[in-house]
Amino acid sequence: MNPLAIVGAFIITFSLLAYGIGSISLIRFKIVGSIVLIFLSLGLVFDMAAIALMIVGARETSFTLHGLLGYSAYLVMLVASIGVWRVYFKHGIDSRITKPLLRYTKFAYLWWVIAYFTGSLIILWR
Repeated sequence: MNPLAIVGAFIITFSLLAYGIGSISLIRFKIVGSIVLIFLSLGLVFDMAAIALMIVGARETSFTLHGLLGYSAYLVMLVASIGVWRVYFKHGIDSRITKPLLRYTKFAYLWWVIAYFTGSLIILWR
């Protein structure tokens, strides 16, 4: 495996942790706090860096089943994060989250976790 892809796989784990802290905090407390904003944003940054490293370090095309699953997972987490930031800008810190956005965030996090573990399983089976 290419060293860049290995570093990308390592960074994606930081993304999992950041998304997890941000999403679970939001789901648990149902408010847009600074922890939620910081960790969702960190998750996006780590995820984007990891995706870029894995694309550059990949031997095959980036349009595989796992690649498309990963890109779509990033997109749904991006939309969830934008929704949370919109609530923050509109209502301020410690504002309550709407039920539809809370449901979407749960879905987005679950989708992202599925993409993460799918990638891990693909690497194990190679």
